[in-house]
Amino acid sequence: MTAEPAPASREAPRARFRPPAVPQVDVRGFWGSRVDAVADKTADILYERCVEAGMLDQLDPDRPVPELRIPFMSMSPAAVTSGKPTFTSGTVTTQMFWDSDLGKTIETAAYSLYRKKNPELEAKIDAVIDMFAKLQQPDGYLSSWYQRMQPGLRWTNLRDCHELYCAGHLIEGAVAYYQATGKRKLLDVMARYADHIDTMFGPEPEKKKGYCGHEEIELALVKLARVTGNDRYMKLAKYFIDQRGQQPHYFDEEALARGSDPSKFHFGTYEYNQSHKPVREQDKVVGHAVRAMYLYSGMADVATEFHDDTLRVALDKLWDDLNSKQLYVTGGLGPSDANEGFTADYDLPNETAYAETCAAVALAFWANRMLGMGPNRRYADVMEQAIYNGAISGISLDGSLFFYENPLESRGHHNRWKWHRCPCCPPNLGRMIASIGSYMYGQAEGEIAVHLYGDSTARLDIGGKEVRLTQTTRYPWDGAIGITVDVDAPTRFALSLRIPGWCRKASLKVNGEAVDLQAVTIDGYARLDREWKAGDSVALDLELAVERIHAHPEVRQDAGRVTLKRGPLVYCLEAVDNPISLNRVALPSDAPVDARYEDGLLGGVVTLSAKAKADATADWGGTLYRTEPPKSEEVAIKAVPYFVWDNREPGEMLVWLRGG
Repeated sequence: MTAEPAPASREAPRARFRPPAVPQVDVRGFWGSRVDAVADKTADILYERCVEAGMLDQLDPDRPVPELRIPFMSMSPAAVTSGKPTFTSGTVTTQMFWDSDLGKTIETAAYSLYRKKNPELEAKIDAVIDMFAKLQQPDGYLSSWYQRMQPGLRWTNLRDCHELYCAGHLIEGAVAYYQATGKRKLLDVMARYADHIDTMFGPEPEKKKGYCGHEEIELALVKLARVTGNDRYMKLAKYFIDQRGQQPHYFDEEALARGSDPSKFHFGTYEYNQSHKPVREQDKVVGHAVRAMYLYSGMADVATEFHDDTLRVALDKLWDDLNSKQLYVTGGLGPSDANEGFTADYDLPNETAYAETCAAVALAFWANRMLGMGPNRRYADVMEQAIYNGAISGISLDGSLFFYENPLESRGHHNRWKWHRCPCCPPNLGRMIASIGSYMYGQAEGEIAVHLYGDSTARLDIGGKEVRLTQTTRYPWDGAIGITVDVDAPTRFALSLRIPGWCRKASLKVNGEAVDLQAVTIDGYARLDREWKAGDSVALDLELAVERIHAHPEVRQDAGRVTLKRGPLVYCLEAVDNPISLNRVALPSDAPVDARYEDGLLGGVVTLSAKAKADATADWGGTLYRTEPPKSEEVAIKAVPYFVWDNREPGEMLVWLRGG
């Protein structure tokens, strides 16, 4: 679990690795069952709960303008007692962000429709898209909030009100719906909106010098540029990255223009939205966790597309800071609910961990985009860590219930919920799971990288030629991975396979012949550059040993504690398997830990079992304190993967066990 060193700089321009579109990859096995859960249940649930919240009432221009459903964070007494919004008594309501929830719901539905036909859902999404198209103004502007609820105030508060953020999520939804269904109505709508945004923001004297308080538009514009081939959107993404944090500060000027005191900012610091410095000067991960991860994702995309090493230098400093001081072992991040983000170095509380699902998802976005600059294990390992643990823990196995926060300890009262007044996490996780195939591979001119292992078939573009790869594996339960190559004619390309940092022993064969891993491994990837023929086979075997993980001594909450990990999966104890107060348990350092696959448990998981020690309570009577230490008794413990916790009876959960 030590951080990988930063990659050495390269003289020649790097290949640009792009993720495949979702329809290029068919997933089976572990991920197939999770994509099916999203397609079978989650996608419909997201749509229905958006409807129940009232989102379509706000969006549909044929309906009366609705009353405010979610109050502003600070409203005047008159607004509260009258029951009608004045829109001058507060700054933010999560109702402002509903377009973003609809955008992510459309994206989840798109990938689900590719996976499985669902005519009813498709008709519903088409109707939503029709509403957006009808709402769009002649100049291209599109916002259900600023057109229907607060007309006349558009582009007046980018710091707080998520205008460009909502546009970004709608753009991503449009790209996904086009790629998955071939329908381009929403894509055309959002391209017109992006054109409008480009007329409003930029370095030209007549344009606004702004950017969004909640980053997202940057990475969305990169997606739009790639799918349309319009470089205008790529340049606009770069502008938003370059402009952030420049002086005079746009948010100060914007506040003065609307008659507000710039210092009357709820969070009191521009570190909250990462605009405290120009991005190339930032070396410390600060503020709201999701915003930070989205910003760094956009920076990585721009660094890839423009071969901008000044951005990469900053990104690697930020990466090192996160991974050496501020990341939970589960890939969760952002310990505090006060700012939904970061506090101080090594401050990683377990029971009160915020670790928002969206933040782990966004970390996977960032890591995936760092791989655009070339295969490197330091990024892919963290992408895997976040996805397999802190992200998918946010959804129940059947795809119906969700976590907003993902603590590493619970007394049994933290359980998944149906919905949330700020419902950003369910569709964010839904779209990530449904598009998981695009995270597994990278494609470039003459290059393919396999970042994540899973039973799948990929049709990849290496520059005008298609290569079909079929992975056969039971990963993450088993480390044996078989890859079959299929090409129409003998084709030379480099195939790079990640050798995870957690793997202590690995072997590789091509067509049955052993490969010297040390000789071919670059930045943690085995690079096989050769002419490939149809039917060529690769066999990679990764040892999935059980490891005891210890935290840095400065992480005071984990001092003297240990957690168990097998391959990419972090484990935890649940009360349903361990009928004893979990904090009484201590795992001796020499206790053998047995791994066993249990097909009938939680959809089929590998569990870990061991003989541990527990402080005995039987002889304490009614005494609360005494001079003698507690006696020890042997207990059998059983651990399950962290991502499946709270799928059975509610009860205690613990990731970090006392050592022994």
